[in-house]
Amino acid sequence: MIFRPTPVPGAWLVDLEAHHDQRGFFARAFCRDELLARGIELEVAQANVAWNGARGTLRGLHYQRPPHAEAKLVRCVRGAVFVVLVDLRRVSPAFARPWSVTLASSESTQLFIPEGVANGYQTLEDATELYYLMSSAYRAEAAAGIRYDDPSLGIEWPLAVSVVSQRDRELAPFDPERCAI
Repeated sequence: MIFRPTPVPGAWLVDLEAHHDQRGFFARAFCRDELLARGIELEVAQANVAWNGARGTLRGLHYQRPPHAEAKLVRCVRGAVFVVLVDLRRVSPAFARPWSVTLASSESTQLFIPEGVANGYQTLEDATELYYLMSSAYRAEAAAGIRYDDPSLGIEWPLAVSVVSQRDRELAPFDPERCAI
């Protein structure tokens, strides 16, 4: 696994280090020891799959409030997505500044998202699928979010939004007092 830091403290791009031969390749996608060596404690409590049929589908911006805050290791296993992180940790130098990256199944890059960071994504291809390892099980009472098109965040999604859930359309705009962790 090859770790690349991002502008969001504690968030990492994690490239699979593929070992190729005549059969194809083999790569480690999760290694507790390699994560711990970088200060990442990810005890997996849940694994999730998100499949999205249409290009332009938007999910987010989601997070869970303490004490059920969650860290995530996300990989795009089919298609491609534009992912946005918004750091909600008051003490972070990246607080409230969106950062984005594209994940594609063809590139085998994962994204580690630490606790206290909201995330959302937009699919760039039809039939896109993501696989998540989560540090905390989903708790409805801790679920929270920020409206994806809040002008104060200035997120520039690459495509017109073709599909978004009613729940995500009804999320509140970003409010540092309400959202900060």
